Amino acid sequence: MTEDFTVFTPRRIVEELDRHIIGQNRAKRAVAIALRNRLRRKLLPEAQREEIAPKNILMMGPTGVGKTEIARRLARLCGAPFVKVEATKYTEVGYVGRDVESMVRDLMAAGFRMVMEEMQAAVKADADSRAEERLLDLLLPGVGQKPQEAAGAGLVVPQPLPGAQSDTREKFRAMLRSGSLDQRMVEVQVASQNTPSIEIFSGQQMEELESALSGLSGLFGGKKKKKSVTVADARRILQEEEAERLVDRDRASADARERVEQAGIIFIDEIDKIANREGKSGGMDVSREGVQRDILPIVEGSKVSTKYGVVDTTHILFIASGAFNVSKPTDLIPELQGRFPIRVELDALLAADFRRILTEPENALVKQYAQLLSTEGVDLAFTEEALDRLAGIAETANSRTENIGARRLHTVMEHLLEELSFDAPERSGQRVEIDQAFVDERFAGVFEREDLGRFIL
Repeated sequence: MTEDFTVFTPRRIVEELDRHIIGQNRAKRAVAIALRNRLRRKLLPEAQREEIAPKNILMMGPTGVGKTEIARRLARLCGAPFVKVEATKYTEVGYVGRDVESMVRDLMAAGFRMVMEEMQAAVKADADSRAEERLLDLLLPGVGQKPQEAAGAGLVVPQPLPGAQSDTREKFRAMLRSGSLDQRMVEVQVASQNTPSIEIFSGQQMEELESALSGLSGLFGGKKKKKSVTVADARRILQEEEAERLVDRDRASADARERVEQAGIIFIDEIDKIANREGKSGGMDVSREGVQRDILPIVEGSKVSTKYGVVDTTHILFIASGAFNVSKPTDLIPELQGRFPIRVELDALLAADFRRILTEPENALVKQYAQLLSTEGVDLAFTEEALDRLAGIAETANSRTENIGARRLHTVMEHLLEELSFDAPERSGQRVEIDQAFVDERFAGVFEREDLGRFIL
């Protein structure tokens, strides 16, 4: 905790987000402060800590400007359980569909997976050692076992000379570690995948049903079947089994629940789609308002039952977002508005932003396409003028058709490199430079007709 508090200063958090997201400094500062306040809260005495609730954030802006990416990168940065949900997927109580509590169950499942992966990584060396011994038993049935154990397994094992067993086992161990036995076939016991999929229940009923089925499985034992696999695959299967055995699932559930309650982040996208537009009521708007009322207690703080235990949502950070191009934040019910005190409006992207997005982030599109074509032996390069022209085309396309933000660059780049990608296997060993003339040739006539520009870009 002290290390996190020293490292994750607001300025440092913004710098990390800048590596992946261009612009939107106000939104980055808002989430950086929210994360910093979480760290500050953990340093307070427990009595004071419980009184401080997270300041939830409402992001407003067109699609494709970085709302989801900011939240996802923030969660990854601090190692917090994170889940992204769509507000339009939920229905109010009494309607068929997902209930709002399922977002907390999804977050808890994500937190449990995160903790399990960490615990399994901690016992990896022990699990690998145990898996190796089991694999040697499969490769050398009876060798290394007591005579009565081998006889009980139905194996006829000749009595070796003194020390021969250990010598043989060590020789096979060396071969196993060198990889020379990886393609040999062995039989392993694997869990049967014949469990039926049940989709007729939802919400709490499904959680209770899953718990009951898991209890029955533990009581009677899961079905196993023999499967012939290579030694390489058998090693992986046995390593996973041993890691599962070495990890205390009850402790993992408790740790995951604590992490979710104190550090979890739920990103609610398209929240504007459940707002009552311009004060209208009736029809579908009734259902929209019902979803808002159901979301409200989750955001305010309530206890939700999951198969990993009861989760308190009081200190989970909620980040909501929406384009709000038809409705406004004030169209949300007042109680829900009050639970998102931090309002951040993200800027629409301009040509200068597109220019930076193409090259600056670690996962920049230009780098991605160069890496993809390099697998075909094609050396792809872009001139500065070509990048400026591409940025201008993306801005023009967004202004003339729907504004889909940075996602427009994917369409532009695919259209630009379509022929090159198709011919790449025949152009292996060549260097291809994309200049402004190449860009102009590929996009000639695209914007001359409005419907043509809409169709292509």
